[in-house]
Amino acid sequence: MSDTTLVDTIICAASEAWRHDGEVLAAGIGIVPRLAASLAKLTWNPDLMMTDSEAWLVSEPVPVGPRGDYRIRRETHMGFARIFDNVWGGKRHAMVGPTQVDRYGQANISMIGADYRRPKAQMLGVRGFPGNSMNHANSFFVPNHGTKVFVEGEVDMVASAGYNPARLARGWRLEDIDIRLIVTNLCVMDFGGPGRQVRLRSLHPGVTAEQVQQATGFPLHVPAAVPTTTAPTAEQLALLARLDPHGLRASALGA
Repeated sequence: MSDTTLVDTIICAASEAWRHDGEVLAAGIGIVPRLAASLAKLTWNPDLMMTDSEAWLVSEPVPVGPRGDYRIRRETHMGFARIFDNVWGGKRHAMVGPTQVDRYGQANISMIGADYRRPKAQMLGVRGFPGNSMNHANSFFVPNHGTKVFVEGEVDMVASAGYNPARLARGWRLEDIDIRLIVTNLCVMDFGGPGRQVRLRSLHPGVTAEQVQQATGFPLHVPAAVPTTTAPTAEQLALLARLDPHGLRASALGA
């Protein structure tokens, strides 16, 4: 598959994360998650709320890149106070790009290394991950599926909560954590395996289950039959061309 064909397949698969959400605030962090959320709003979930990435709710997703003559269709102000009302109330679903993910779904965007005081690499810090992971649904997008991302043990720094009972805050249950999908350049996964084990949900064309397992640092639940990720429809491709008129998504899977 060409990079463009693959990324279109990935975006369409990722848009499934919001299919049954109804009226929640969709937040796609990065070009693939953003286009996936936009595609979801224009197809199976028109009730999704989206912002212009500044301070307004919009009637339709805003295209990425230079907008030319396009005029944003703003509906109402959506400042930080209203954003946090949605966050704390569970009315948000974000798709984010963690640097590390472990078998529990705990994610890391903070630092790499065994010693937090002397990291091998310093990154963003935990940002909003702790509160977001405890208060609303989240999904992950990983452009380069490998054991450096899907680590063997725990992530080097637990920036967001996962299905690890040993690390849940007092009073919280595993049922309070909601990680929907993990979409990568190889496959789609979720936490639908036994005991919330990461489960292989679909394989992108030309990829085998063995390749995915070799690129993952922990055991996966592999069902007896794993379908191929559904190819984009003509309607979806037309919408993506409208949402990304400059073809910026073509480089989204770069190393």
